[in-house]
Formats: sequence, structure tokens, C-alpha cells
Amino acid sequence: MIEPRNVINEVKKAVIGKDDVIEMALTAILARGHMLIEDIPGVGKTTMALAFSRALGLDYRRMQFTPDVLPSDVVGFSVLDKETGNMIYKPGAILCNLFLADELNRATSRTQSALLEAMEEGNVTVDGITHEIPDPFIVIATQNPVGASGTQLLPDSQLDRFMVRLTLGYPAPEDEKRLLMLKHDGNMLDSVQCAVDDEGLVRMRRETDGVFVHQAIYDYSVRLSLATRKHPRLLQGASPRASLAVISMAKAYARICGRDYVTPEDVMRIYPATVTHRLILTSEAKASGVSAASVVKEVLKSTAAPRVK
Repeated sequence: MIEPRNVINEVKKAVIGKDDVIEMALTAILARGHMLIEDIPGVGKTTMALAFSRALGLDYRRMQFTPDVLPSDVVGFSVLDKETGNMIYKPGAILCNLFLADELNRATSRTQSALLEAMEEGNVTVDGITHEIPDPFIVIATQNPVGASGTQLLPDSQLDRFMVRLTLGYPAPEDEKRLLMLKHDGNMLDSVQCAVDDEGLVRMRRETDGVFVHQAIYDYSVRLSLATRKHPRLLQGASPRASLAVISMAKAYARICGRDYVTPEDVMRIYPATVTHRLILTSEAKASGVSAASVVKEVLKSTAAPRVK
């Protein structure tokens, strides 16, 4: 059995002081999900994506999303071969194992939709012909904070397609000092070694699929979702897709912890990153300064966790 902690340890060589975020990112990868990282520039979003591509032995591509990026840049396009008279497909940037969509919320809605459709379907269709995206396929999208210059909000339906939303944040002073010292000695990414290859990741995912989920855990997930749907400060609660994501993430987190069964604590651990970005606050809640994160904390506290034997 492949040890996921080996991957985490390799990524930690390049991303300093963000062990919890790295762990949650790998959890999403094992759960076959895509992730959205919302943060200011310069805190290590791109570095983390590169570190994962090296630690997992994946073919990596990065695209900087700007208003002039077209859907064809992402999914590819067809050109006429003058010699044969046939149309030849030119692959887009997304045909890889790990795709970093940098500053996604600077792109137009049409380009965003092309990316999100490929994420959902696992393939791209150009001129009526479907082209498979390599497996495994992971999207790490970043977006600048809402209100930053040149950005536009991702629609709620698009946010819901990301399994988790993560934030790196500023490093602690001691971690930033260590970062400066390590960076002075060379590129930290050079120290990241391949812990597993793409076939190893596929095996880890299959092992994750086999993690046992007790009936009480399914019931717990449903009760948490119902609590968000009935919450007076929420206009929109967790969807069935969110409930499915919670179970997948809980199984993956149990796998990372070295267990073949899910506990209620696994659900509590992954719930905020998996659900918060899917909730929509009422106007009154926004005016009162209430956050979706605080609502999630309240739901977790007020919903009784089962005792699983």
C-alpha cells in the first residue's frame, strides 16, 4: 500500500508552514476533486501546484487567465491541413495531468465555462469530436480576493464544481524567516522528489474508494446538509453534490490517516473546506457581517455526531 504521507513530506520541502493546506489539497486529489485557492498574490499558490506535480510525477501545465484568453486556448482548436484537406486537432493547455488555472476570475465567463465543463466531463469537444483528457486529471485554480482590480466573481454554479476551496494566507514569522533562508540557498522546488508516479496515484485513489463508510456517517452527512438548508442566515444551503463531496473527502482523509474506515472526526475535519464556498448568505446576514465560515462552524457544533462502533 502506497503511503500518502510521502507525498505530503515532499511538498512540504517547497511549501513552508502550510501543512494543513497541503494535507487538505492531497485529500481533494485522492477524492478525485479539483481545488480552488483564493488568496493574494505571492503566498505560494503556484509553488504548491508545482510541488504536487513533481511529488506525484504528473505532466503539468500552467495558464495565466486574462480577459483576452479564449476558450480555444484552453480546450484546443482545429486547423485545416492544406495537404490532406482534413481538419487537424491542436490540443489546448488543459490536456495534461495537472492544470494550474492562475487567476481564473480575471477571465471572461465564456472561458471560465470552457474550463469548468472540461473539469466536469473529463474530456473536451471541439468541432463535434470528443478528446479524452489524460487520467489522472487535476485542476488547481487560483483566484484573487473579491474586489481586486480586474476580477469578476465566479458564478455560484461554477464554485460548486470545485471540491474544496483553500486559503494559504501569510506565513508565520518563523516560517517566513525559514523560507528566506532556504530560498537563499537555491530553488526549493529542486529538492522535491517524485514520491509516486501517475499509476501510483491511480492506485491510491482505488484504495480510497475501498474505505468503509458506516451507515451512521451517511446519515450524519445528510443531517449536516439539512442543517445548512434550514439555516435562517443562508439563502442556499449544501446541495446533494456537496454531500457527495463530503463523503469522498472523508474517505480520502481517512486514507491519509492510515485507516480503512471513516470516523465522524474525518467529516468534521474536511467539512469547512468542502462546503463553505457552496453556501449563499442572505442579504441580512451579509449586512450583519456574518460569514459562511461562521455558519459552518455553528452547523458542526449544533449537529450531533454519531457514535460509530
